[in-house]
Amino acid sequence: MHVAIIGSGPTGLVLGAALARRGHHVVAVDRDAGPDPDGGWARRGVMQFHHAHGFRPQIGETLQAEVPGAYEAWLAAGAEPITFTLPDGRTTRGGMRSRRETFERALHGVVAATPGLELRRGHVDAVTVEDGRATGLVVDGIVEPADLVVDASGRSGRVTRSLRPDAELSGRTGVAYVDRQYQLRPGAEPGPMTNPLAWQAELDGYQVIVFRHERGIFSVLIVRPIADPDLAALRHERVFEAACAAIPGLDTWTDPERAEPITAVLPGGELVNHYRRQSGLRGLVHVGDAVATTTPMFGRGIATSLLQVRELLRLLDEEVPDDGIGPAFESWCDREMRPWVADHVCMDGAMLDRWRGRDTDLDPDLPSDRVMAAAAVDPVIAESIGPYLAMLAGPASLDTVRERARRVYETGWRPALAPGPTRAELSAVVEKALAAPVMADRT
Repeated sequence: MHVAIIGSGPTGLVLGAALARRGHHVVAVDRDAGPDPDGGWARRGVMQFHHAHGFRPQIGETLQAEVPGAYEAWLAAGAEPITFTLPDGRTTRGGMRSRRETFERALHGVVAATPGLELRRGHVDAVTVEDGRATGLVVDGIVEPADLVVDASGRSGRVTRSLRPDAELSGRTGVAYVDRQYQLRPGAEPGPMTNPLAWQAELDGYQVIVFRHERGIFSVLIVRPIADPDLAALRHERVFEAACAAIPGLDTWTDPERAEPITAVLPGGELVNHYRRQSGLRGLVHVGDAVATTTPMFGRGIATSLLQVRELLRLLDEEVPDDGIGPAFESWCDREMRPWVADHVCMDGAMLDRWRGRDTDLDPDLPSDRVMAAAAVDPVIAESIGPYLAMLAGPASLDTVRERARRVYETGWRPALAPGPTRAELSAVVEKALAAPVMADRT
């Protein structure tokens, strides 16, 4: 086939390379030019490119299966494999420590050399449609015919928006975050960790997360409700530093004697979850964040995208008829992807309720994060959450212990908040930092 892909982020790159290896002619179009020879790479318009990411085992497994050499190039660029120790003493792969830039640079370098794949810089104006079937793209005013069009343009892609129904499942979280990358100084050890990938702590009215990356680099996130305008000032360097110094755990990670910032403070917009269905047009398939978007707190984004890539490749390998690819893929996404989005909608909504001072609601199904929290006092729950955490089983796998978790909460037990300033106290820290004289940026 001649395949035209909208977007050459991780989804488009992996899918494009895998299709080209199967003998198809593939053109992946993106407005981004890719890495510069001098090491720069802006990825303009892709906010999440510069923000923290978690890389689950499914990502490395997909690279090894579909893009030979990409996993090795990622390792050579500094990515660090993570190993988890199970309760019985066995070890299992736990993903990779890496910045997204490191991942994409390594992937792009390998994919760009794939015979049969053209990475083209350009603007996709439209999808051409004839008799209910996508027939190609219009790129900078020129028609690019295709037997199959793939929308891998991400959650904000606009080209196909008019061709699709509105999001079937959507949840505006009411939260946003700022983050910044640091690097440990020589000889400095990491700060507190919740697991080998990250440290996560919920305080009174907000949340903090540290994602470890390669070579001592880490990202610090402060997740806040957008309804609190005071905390929007965390985008200022001096304010962010003052907040980190005031929060136990973050003060250890960001201690100037132990770590130095290597980026500016990176603000992000409101986080969203959404699940969108296929367009119904023959010859057009939507994949990746164009289908399922989840907030970054559990680091599922790239994993869910590449799992979709693997399923779409499976359908194409089985030579499913042209008019059956979209429905078959949508059916799989309904089963496998939609539950992850629904899981996040539930968890993120409940988290915002807690930040508003509301108690855990025991009437509906408990959010998954509250089920996992109850594992601290119920060993049966603790033994049951592993497959869910590893994304080897979906959110429904927790149904067997949701009632046990409910009984834990009915006793009056609640997870303890991490020590540190309340949101009101953090707002006071922000106000004081804003009023302080402006010092020269350390970066």
